[in-house]
Amino acid sequence: MRLISEDGKQMGIVPTRQALEESDRRGLDLVEVAPTAKPPVCRIMDYGKYRYEQTKRERDARHHSHQVKTKEVKFRPSIGEHDFEFKRNHIVEFLDSGHRVKVTCFHRGREAAHQEIGQALLEKLVDGIQEHGMVEMPLKKVGSSYSVVFGPRKAKG
Repeated sequence: MRLISEDGKQMGIVPTRQALEESDRRGLDLVEVAPTAKPPVCRIMDYGKYRYEQTKRERDARHHSHQVKTKEVKFRPSIGEHDFEFKRNHIVEFLDSGHRVKVTCFHRGREAAHQEIGQALLEKLVDGIQEHGMVEMPLKKVGSSYSVVFGPRKAKG
C-alpha cells in the first residue's frame, strides 16, 4: 500500500504490516483513503480529531447558510383598503428579507357565493408586488379559497 504520513509526505509503497507498525509507533490511526487505487492509499492520522473537525466544519456550514422560510398571509374578500395596504407592506418586507410568501384569500359562509371578489383581490396584490417578488405558484383555487405563492426577486449584480 502507498503510505502518507500525518504531515502529508509520501512514505512510499510499504507492506500492510509495516504501515500498521509505523502508525502504532506514532500513536496514531492508519486510515484507508483510496481503496480502489493501485496500490491502495493509506494515511497515518488521528482519526478522532479528523472526525471532530469534520463535524465542526459541517455545523459551521449549516450555521452560516441562509434558509428560505415560507411566511403565510391570509386575506378575506371583505378586507378594507387600509388593511389591504398594511398586509401588502408586510408581504413586501418578507420578500425583501428573502422569504417566500404564501397568500391565501378564504371565503366563509355567504362570501363563497362571490369568489370572484377574492380572485380580483389577489390579482390586484400580484400587480402591486411585481417589483419586489415574482409569482412562484400562480393563482390557484383550493376548496373555497384562492392562494398564490410569491418568491423573492434575485438581487441584481
